[in-house]
Amino acid sequence: RNHLHAAGHICVLKDAFMYESPTEIANLTSTDKFDAALAIHLYKGGRLLQGSRIPFGIIFGGTDVNEDVKYEEKHRVMGAVLEEARFAVAFTMKMKELAAAEWPDARKKIYVQTQGIKTTPSGTFDWYRFLQNADIPTDAGSLHVFLLICGLRRVKDPLYLVDVFSDWHRKDPSVHLGIIGPAVDPLFTSEVEEKVKRAPGVHLLQEMPQDDLHAAMKRCFAVVNSSISEGMSAAVLEAMDLDVPVLARNIPGNAAIIKHNETGLLFSNPQEFVVLSKSLMNDPIMERDIVTRAKDYVKKHHSWESERKAYQNLVLRL
Repeated sequence: RNHLHAAGHICVLKDAFMYESPTEIANLTSTDKFDAALAIHLYKGGRLLQGSRIPFGIIFGGTDVNEDVKYEEKHRVMGAVLEEARFAVAFTMKMKELAAAEWPDARKKIYVQTQGIKTTPSGTFDWYRFLQNADIPTDAGSLHVFLLICGLRRVKDPLYLVDVFSDWHRKDPSVHLGIIGPAVDPLFTSEVEEKVKRAPGVHLLQEMPQDDLHAAMKRCFAVVNSSISEGMSAAVLEAMDLDVPVLARNIPGNAAIIKHNETGLLFSNPQEFVVLSKSLMNDPIMERDIVTRAKDYVKKHHSWESERKAYQNLVLRL
């Protein structure tokens, strides 16, 4: 939205979950006289723009191309949406190839644009209050807080590491895992709450403003991603930008931005996560090298300015 505002457009954000059908969006766009639309997620956002009277573009979310394509009806809807869209944006070449394999006619209109990253850690963030609110003892000498940042839904798999982390915490009380993010799926959220209650060393934290979240990331030991599938994780890229080591599940979306042992660590099972975390804790030189290379990578490949230019140019196609 900032990119489009900066180019002089008026941009209104709407949550796709608030709408049931394309008719509701058609009413909205004609009442408020919108000129164009940009949908995030080919199915969730895109299906609402089917038959739209205004031109639109699509940004792939990740789960659309990785997961939703497996369902016949969703696949059909997404193909129809892509046919109508003026352009589509994929975060990686791999994501573009996956989409083009499903809908070959759309290949020419799919652009690859990585996510641009800009971090803004708050200067007034109180780390000790944060730890107290999370019930993490602040008197422990050396504390290693791992943060898993994600919306609470199944595809993010926030429970993947809970058992193994809890076992590790029993042996080493200095390690804590904080799971933080919005309750996207209420039913699944209550499942997470129940599980975390019975898992010492694992804490479910309240969602917080982005500036505070960036400040918390800066103070934690490492940022974790345990998703089953991922488009491109902003939290992972933000951690890299903030000089924080990243441990991520070895899936295509994560492997596209993390080179194992160079810009972060990739694990294939919960036990490997613990082994890699311990090696990171015991080797400050390796940690420093990883965060230095990760920061360079983000600067080079995830420039906020390049992203701004790309979207401002794409919107002119509408």
